[in-house]
Amino acid sequence: MTAKTLMVQGTTSDAGKSTLVAALCRVFARRGTKVVPFKPQNMALNSAVTADGGEIGRAQALQAAAAWLEPMVDMNPVLLKPTTDIGAQVIIHGKARHQMDAVGYHQYKTIAMNAVLESYQRLKHQYELIMVEGAGSPAEINLRDRDIANMGFAEAVDCPVILVADIDRGGVFAHLVGTLELLSESEQARVKGFVINRFRGDIALLQNGLDWLEQRTGKPVLGVLPYLHGLHIDGEDGINPVEMADKAADSLKVVVPVLPRISNHTDFDPLRLHPQVDFHYVGSGQPIPPADLIILPGSKNTIADLRWLKDNGWQQALQKHLRYGGKLMGICGGFQMLGHQLLDELGIEGVPSQEQGFGWLDMETRLQPEKHLKRRQGALLPGNEACTGYEIHAGVSTGEALSMPLVRFDNGEVDGARCTDGQVIGTYLHGIFDSHTALEAVLRWAGVQQVEVFDYNAEREHHIDRLADSAEQHLDMEAIDAILG
Repeated sequence: MTAKTLMVQGTTSDAGKSTLVAALCRVFARRGTKVVPFKPQNMALNSAVTADGGEIGRAQALQAAAAWLEPMVDMNPVLLKPTTDIGAQVIIHGKARHQMDAVGYHQYKTIAMNAVLESYQRLKHQYELIMVEGAGSPAEINLRDRDIANMGFAEAVDCPVILVADIDRGGVFAHLVGTLELLSESEQARVKGFVINRFRGDIALLQNGLDWLEQRTGKPVLGVLPYLHGLHIDGEDGINPVEMADKAADSLKVVVPVLPRISNHTDFDPLRLHPQVDFHYVGSGQPIPPADLIILPGSKNTIADLRWLKDNGWQQALQKHLRYGGKLMGICGGFQMLGHQLLDELGIEGVPSQEQGFGWLDMETRLQPEKHLKRRQGALLPGNEACTGYEIHAGVSTGEALSMPLVRFDNGEVDGARCTDGQVIGTYLHGIFDSHTALEAVLRWAGVQQVEVFDYNAEREHHIDRLADSAEQHLDMEAIDAILG
């Protein structure tokens, strides 16, 4: 078996590459095609753990679900997780290999391309169709040299490209024509058509623009995808806005600080969508509202983000919150912050450093070179409600607080901590709210008397199907089949 390949590139970040690939994965999977998603290089702080203990971008895990597959490291062979504005952890084939600045990584791309092509070749002999997602824009002139994420990859494997642009941002024709103009002749020939994403209004008002675009470029518009109100899909990196109905006055008020290096904020999507939760992210400079539950999220630079919390008044706000009976939870990096001390003696997050934690759990954490990457299933304590999730962390926590764990896994191991007064809990487990039994248990602990059942996984499947239905209705699938040959 040798797979056909189709690549989706975008005129900008967040143009709709991830969602279009997810939609097409589900469309082709419904047809019975063995389709697999692939992203050569991803830069994101939202990640997922594969069954074999590797780390890939969260978007590729979503696309795998759309293709009815288990996530695999070959779906995203190179993942960059920024730790500073100029540096990132470099993950190759699911494992953290290097900490590099932007200049160093640019020189490393030749080696990274070998990993990309290794993964591509493995998938090519296992599947019928590889749906490839680009990164950012192919017209970023400063990144063209040694490119492995966009046209550099497309040229290396000789695959056709669809270019997608977001009309909701404005300037869609300039984005498409300008991007095309900045490509080489061979790259321009590789672009087989355009998709316009997130259109609102009457398509008749757009038609003369579409006609002009096709005449100007000589390339077809393969479809205009409508703006889907209320669509919820896992965010690749940035926090996606969620359209929510007004919540009742007695809804549980949940607050999460938006840390500068917040990671895996998709943990909170089940809370954001739950009908009984009034959820708020609080960013820099915003007032911290009263809450029933505050959750400290994961972080790619835990010590720096802990200092940011202190500088932005969160220590005093958390003390007041607990004094008035509020509940406090930490996940991964947020869990580490709840202890007495964080130590990074080896400079895992940049330079050797340490910082006093908030001290509500009797423990301390040391960052270690080896990252813990595991999928988990077990039960929340003390009620034994079933839960699932995954670990992605470099810290090892020790202390008396761990003698009262929050989770017991099926293999007998334990995780997390509960304080004796019942107000503070913490865990290393990402994705803990995806399981409706665990979500209901946490909401009861936080103060909801009668919790409504909300199945987040079923909700996600519904939205993937919405994407696919829209793609089948509004894309010229016959033309896409012809592009594939």
